[in-house]
Amino acid sequence: MRFLTRSLMGLFLTFLTIALLFLAVFQLWQAVEARRSGEAPSRGPSEQVYAARIITLTPQPIQPQMQVFGQVQSRRQLQLRAGSAGRIVMLDPALQEGGTVRAGQLLVRIDPSAAQAALESRQAERDDAQATLEDARRTVTIAAEDLAAAERQATLREGAVTRQLELSGRGLGTSADRETAELAASTAEQAVISRRAALANAESAVTASRNALRRAEITLSEARRALADTELRAGFDGRVTAVTAVEGGLVGMNEQLALIIDPNALEVQIPLSLDQFSRLVGDGGSLQDHAVTVALDSGGGRLTAEGRLERSAASVAEGGAGRVVYARLTQGGEALRPGDFVTVTIAEPVIPDAARIPAAAVGADSALLVLAEDDRLTSVPVTVLRRQGDDVIVSVPAALEGARIVAERAPQLGIGIQVRDAAEDEADRSDVRPEQQVRRESGESRG
Repeated sequence: MRFLTRSLMGLFLTFLTIALLFLAVFQLWQAVEARRSGEAPSRGPSEQVYAARIITLTPQPIQPQMQVFGQVQSRRQLQLRAGSAGRIVMLDPALQEGGTVRAGQLLVRIDPSAAQAALESRQAERDDAQATLEDARRTVTIAAEDLAAAERQATLREGAVTRQLELSGRGLGTSADRETAELAASTAEQAVISRRAALANAESAVTASRNALRRAEITLSEARRALADTELRAGFDGRVTAVTAVEGGLVGMNEQLALIIDPNALEVQIPLSLDQFSRLVGDGGSLQDHAVTVALDSGGGRLTAEGRLERSAASVAEGGAGRVVYARLTQGGEALRPGDFVTVTIAEPVIPDAARIPAAAVGADSALLVLAEDDRLTSVPVTVLRRQGDDVIVSVPAALEGARIVAERAPQLGIGIQVRDAAEDEADRSDVRPEQQVRRESGESRG
């Protein structure tokens, strides 16, 4: 058994020796072939050049897009509330969730029996007051005629007294005739005074009757309004929501039955931070007119609408620190509904001398890796003005105009590293014909 083990060990060492001799011969053959082909022997490792995507900084005017979130709401709403208590006797079919109504359309009628009876009673009272006023006016007319007759009679009595005085002066009349004439004149004057009092009473009755008629007309108007309150009509064209009314149901005074929303008067409520708000105001601190794009994303599609910034909230909510602005939708808002949570893109003022580059090009120290003339990297700090998704907008000073920078940083890239443009390598590979590429790859595999 020991003899067999030693034999196998000797056989293994023999094969190993032969393999090492073969490897030495192969290395010697490779060296000879390399010398014959004229290739210079390798004298040591060369500097490694990394490939990176290179872009050129070109300053130009750029308009940033601020992306925030908001909620759609209606600028025009109408609450349908019962003007009187009673039973609903008529309900329009359009008064349902999502129904469309027109301005002036009768939507709800509450039982008008009591209001109709009250109206007829007030009309009768108004007619009575009208008749009383007419009687008072006729009384005034009669009293005026009676006063005129009394005044004429008093004038005649005064004339008789004058004649008696003239006759007495001539010695023709008697004192008894004169006294009789004066007594008749006094009686006529007293009758005039009585007729004037009767006329004044008649005129006072006319005034009281006129006031009573006015009060009757007021109560009649209130009765008409009460009857009109039994009917609810749409104030404008819109869509119905929050419907609680049912035909035959009992409703109380001022109970809300439905809500009408104007779909053509939608706006978006947008909360902003103070920094975002400061970018949208002018020199006087007032909100400027900026274009906005509203988008409602869902799994099945995307709804978009256009609008304009219109105003900002007059106060700040308790516990809030930012500002709330409102954008009026001008186009494409028909498919949106109040309550939708949407994404809003606001066009900010244009920034001159700026460039939009990938965010990966800016390091944590807000610096760019710039290629020098020897294709080595240097670090140059820049000012980041905005962040736009995966990109950033940076200011481009005159020293960086037309500079070539690394678009995507990698861990192996740093100051002093030599790089080449990855786009040029791709162009070189695309210029090589397929058969040359296959031959080159075959040669590399043989080597």
